[in-house]
Amino acid sequence: MARKFIFITGGVMSGVGKGITAASILRILQSKGYKATAMKIDPYVNVDAGTMNPIEHGEVFVTDDGTECDQDIGNYERFSGENITKENYLTTGKVYQTVINKERNLEYDGKCVEVVPHIPNEVISRIKMAGKSADANFVLIEIGGTIGEYQNLLFLEAARMMHLKEPKNVLFILVSYLPVPNTIGEMKTKPTQSASRLLNEAGIQPDIIVGRASFPIDEIRKKKISTFCNVDPEDVISAPDVKLVYEVPLLLNKEKIGERILKKLNVPLKKTCPGLKDWEKFVFRAKKAKKEVKIAVVGKYFQTGDFVLTDSYISVIEALKHACWNLGYKDNITWLSAEKYEKNKKNLKELSSYDGVLIPGGFGKRGVEGKIEVIRYCREKKIPFFGLCFGMQLAVIEFARNVCHLKDASSSEFSKKTKHPVIDIMESQKQILKEQHYGGTMRLGAFDCKLKKGTLSYKAYRSSLVSERHRHRFEVNNNFLPILEKKGLVVAGKNPKLNLVEIIEIKKHPFFLGVQYHPELKSKPLGGHPLFIKFIKSASTQR
Repeated sequence: MARKFIFITGGVMSGVGKGITAASILRILQSKGYKATAMKIDPYVNVDAGTMNPIEHGEVFVTDDGTECDQDIGNYERFSGENITKENYLTTGKVYQTVINKERNLEYDGKCVEVVPHIPNEVISRIKMAGKSADANFVLIEIGGTIGEYQNLLFLEAARMMHLKEPKNVLFILVSYLPVPNTIGEMKTKPTQSASRLLNEAGIQPDIIVGRASFPIDEIRKKKISTFCNVDPEDVISAPDVKLVYEVPLLLNKEKIGERILKKLNVPLKKTCPGLKDWEKFVFRAKKAKKEVKIAVVGKYFQTGDFVLTDSYISVIEALKHACWNLGYKDNITWLSAEKYEKNKKNLKELSSYDGVLIPGGFGKRGVEGKIEVIRYCREKKIPFFGLCFGMQLAVIEFARNVCHLKDASSSEFSKKTKHPVIDIMESQKQILKEQHYGGTMRLGAFDCKLKKGTLSYKAYRSSLVSERHRHRFEVNNNFLPILEKKGLVVAGKNPKLNLVEIIEIKKHPFFLGVQYHPELKSKPLGGHPLFIKFIKSASTQR
């Protein structure tokens, strides 16, 4: 069959659920027996997501091949169970950079290079490359932001041009919001009608409209959207709010969105296919869990004005949930600001009310001393502790200060004058930072880790060699390993080629483990990640 392309756009407001919708459709098409992949187009001029503020943009997700990308790529991986590659992430900056480089290299044979058609053509080329690389029957393309935004015009133009050349192989889905104002109490369709007209202005007619709302869309509203947006009533898909995002594939499947897509693209419905039974079992197990495990996540990328933004650590949150649900527990996750422990150490006592404490990755000095106090409290009070990347580095600093008595022990990242840089910049990073080459230059992507037999990590993985994803410039300073290990720090894992510390543990503790990598990035709903499973098991035992 000819490769099919499905564009997913958003209407009315950002954060409407395009990413989860795309990921859910991806899973549904897989369940129908077809190979599908998804890509995200971000309208930012940033070349990748690595230089974006996590408070404003959310988590930076990292793939096996080292691509720093939007958190929706994480959704695609979690829902599909497959790894996504660099071809599946595109930004305005990357497109313009490529076109300019081609022009400089005379790859346009001396032609005048113009915004149209050369920019849309580059976008089309990237979309087709993603489909070819994944050898997919279907390619889902999520266009970030909302319809009508100036920065999306060129991507919509690329979509229009593809449809013009291959009308039978291109389909458009509009994910739009239907508000229910409290003062009125009625679901309103006008914003979605406006979004559909804005899409029409770009030369695109949506084939399917997914209506996001607090409640299911009734038949009256479906008919109204059908009439004013020029779609069949069966192509208005109801997508109400749900407690678990993992319910969405089941919800959309019930609305027969998969069948509608196959019919419109003239693709046969296979008689035998995997279905969604395994997904249904997972969701059922997650929803029926009652016994809670109470986990505190101590970070600094939560606050944005008067609001708490959990998207900064979305993969961490999801990995904790996966582990809880796969073990039959209900997740109870609380976000705690590291800075409040710097202001008043008495606040540390509240940590005793939690079954486990996790410190995720991060950068910079803000909140560091608060996190170190949290780690010390967990170590001394025997509270299960899990440190990820920066969280692991701070655990080493805390151990060096309070067990090895190296009082000024610190990281050269934020303490240039320390006599004991137990965390130091990687040798390969020194020249990079000197030349101020920041974008895409960290230690990124999947690297091997050789595990020490008999350790907690070895028992969790049940393997002596694993591959995990990284995103960092600093590492444990091997010069300090003799004193650290003498005092009881266990180096449970190392990179076999670079001799870099990957995992640290301490003995005589229910669970005290730090990893230099980001295991949360490889956690999947069906099964969870071994280290998160081990952490939640320990935390549940503590309770």
